Amino acid sequence: MSRKQQLHRPGPQPGPPADDTGCHILHVDMDAFFVSVELLERPELRGRPVIVGGAGPRGVVSAASYEARTFGVHSAMPMTRARRLCPRAVVLPVSHGKYARVSAAVFEIFRSITPLVEGLSLDEAFLDVAGARRRLGRPARIAQLIREQVRDQQGITCSVGVASTKFIAKLASTRCKPDGLLVVPAGGAVDFLHPLPVASLWGVGERTEEHLTRLGLRTVGQLARVPLATLQRELGTAMGAHLHELAWGRDPREVVPHTPDKSIGAEETFDTDVDDPEVIRRSLLRLAEKTGERLRASGNAGRTVSVKLRMANFKTITRSRTLSEPTDLARVIYVTACELYEAAGLERVRLRLVGVRVENLGPAGEAPRQLAFDEPERGWREAERAMDQVAHRFGRGAVRPAALVRRATDGDGRDGRDGRQ
Repeated sequence: MSRKQQLHRPGPQPGPPADDTGCHILHVDMDAFFVSVELLERPELRGRPVIVGGAGPRGVVSAASYEARTFGVHSAMPMTRARRLCPRAVVLPVSHGKYARVSAAVFEIFRSITPLVEGLSLDEAFLDVAGARRRLGRPARIAQLIREQVRDQQGITCSVGVASTKFIAKLASTRCKPDGLLVVPAGGAVDFLHPLPVASLWGVGERTEEHLTRLGLRTVGQLARVPLATLQRELGTAMGAHLHELAWGRDPREVVPHTPDKSIGAEETFDTDVDDPEVIRRSLLRLAEKTGERLRASGNAGRTVSVKLRMANFKTITRSRTLSEPTDLARVIYVTACELYEAAGLERVRLRLVGVRVENLGPAGEAPRQLAFDEPERGWREAERAMDQVAHRFGRGAVRPAALVRRATDGDGRDGRDGRQ
């Protein structure tokens, strides 16, 4: 849960739905998505505080159940702090492949409603349902239909905001969490907005909020009543105009369907800084395996492989290489990543974090493939897809490269679980 989400009291909308005339924009947000997906396999944990994230001393919270949030736990918080706030919480490792599969199924539900779906992340999207009204009814009814289908087909819940603009719809979904539906009438946007804190406005981060507070502006309504010229003098021309428009509920942006992934990758922060090249290479193998799995789950392949290397002093360098043909194979990604790491000349430099990423993505089925002279027609690609199927059925870790099955004396301090991004 973000800082802005904490500004609002969660809960479903009380009473009958408001007038949804002209409110064709929906914002659908899954409730505690990573945790909800994990609880499908661990129903005995329902009602208990559950945290998904890295368990090591440098791990961070990726998601927290609402029971854990009551203790002040939220996403992006250091895991050590989360454990202090909620010592009885159950901590589960991150399983991105699992979340991607559920996300794909949820987005199929969205696209069965309307082709105008703009995904923001694995667990939230904007929908323009203007064209679906004749077939499915009013926007509030469509929002309820989406909630029912997500619950019945995937066993998880979502919250839906219904409004005339994207900005108001997103605020509405946050206000009605968890498992809620909130309609903000087109003529009631200003009444909805003005009591909210200024941090509710997109673009108001902590520093901007502090600046506005010093000016005595704590609510959206107070900001809205400030002359535009004054806001622009205090915040800059662009920011002042942006916040002035939002404060009056004006947001002309349309729903833009299918913004393709620009890159897919994974990162790992070590529990302690590492300068052993073998440990680094083993981490690169883990990350290449994750990246390949995510590429195949998304149906993409990429031409450019990059590595991120963050040193103990937080200085970060990246190196990349463009391949002769797109790939979704962990083996190719790993070999390229190792070569980039070795070429960086950091083999005895203490590293805090390493990352692997594949860019220049396109549909895997359209990627040309040229066999090498000594490469069999069937081999690594089929093997990795078989590993995907095993992982889907039995969970990550059921099958893995032999190099990742480590002895107890291994020096990287990890136990083989997929615990941190």
